[in-house]
Amino acid sequence: MLAKITFAWRWFATAFSFFIFGVGGIIVPLIVVPILYILPGSQLQREARGQKFIHLAFATFIKLMRFLGVLTYEIHGAKELRNAKLVLANHPTLLDVVFLIALIPNANCVVKGALTRNPFMRGAIKAAGYTINSGAASDVLIEAKEVFDKGQIMIVFPEGTRTVPGQSHLLKRGAANIAIRAGVDITPVIITCVPISLTKQDKWYNIPSSPMHFNISALPVIKVHDFQSSNDIKNARLLTDYLTKYFNAEVAVNDSVTK
Repeated sequence: MLAKITFAWRWFATAFSFFIFGVGGIIVPLIVVPILYILPGSQLQREARGQKFIHLAFATFIKLMRFLGVLTYEIHGAKELRNAKLVLANHPTLLDVVFLIALIPNANCVVKGALTRNPFMRGAIKAAGYTINSGAASDVLIEAKEVFDKGQIMIVFPEGTRTVPGQSHLLKRGAANIAIRAGVDITPVIITCVPISLTKQDKWYNIPSSPMHFNISALPVIKVHDFQSSNDIKNARLLTDYLTKYFNAEVAVNDSVTK
């Protein structure tokens, strides 16, 4: 009986959490974005305010979910994340980007163009000046350089979508191209969730039998200088191959430790 009551509570708490997230997605474009644009300052200052607001909002959301018993988490290498340039992370769950932005006050993300049409996400994207991936690789590379010049930290999920549980990680070349062309080092982040939930195949209401436990670890920096030469296309391919093997190996190690 107690187990059933606990499960029912976590289902309700999960529903409440996503309701709050949805309400926030409505409030941001209606109230927060206009206030940020009314306040005096340059476009860069408005972006900084927007990023800081989203950072605090996401940090509060994660703490709310922990307080309600939906999840628990542990963070390793938070200082390394705040000092990073380009953060590359695996992408097992829907909450990965929420965690990373909650940890990085000046985060800029590469987001799919389709999200700009999502009523719950477009407000945050506009307020923080996130980089839109509209399909043109050259545009993303140009914007990425601007992000680094502004002193912001870029978060990229090099797989481009959430990983299917049990399958190998297949990385696209976009992240490697950004690192090579901009000449920035990579801070890899490994995210694990046990029991796994909120994957690409899961609905929010398919909650696991126990609270999700997230382990987020920032690993030693990968020096991009080791992959730079006169041939950027070849370098990006080599770096992508290296990162693919790296993430598959590190995720396997972390999975074996957390299970």
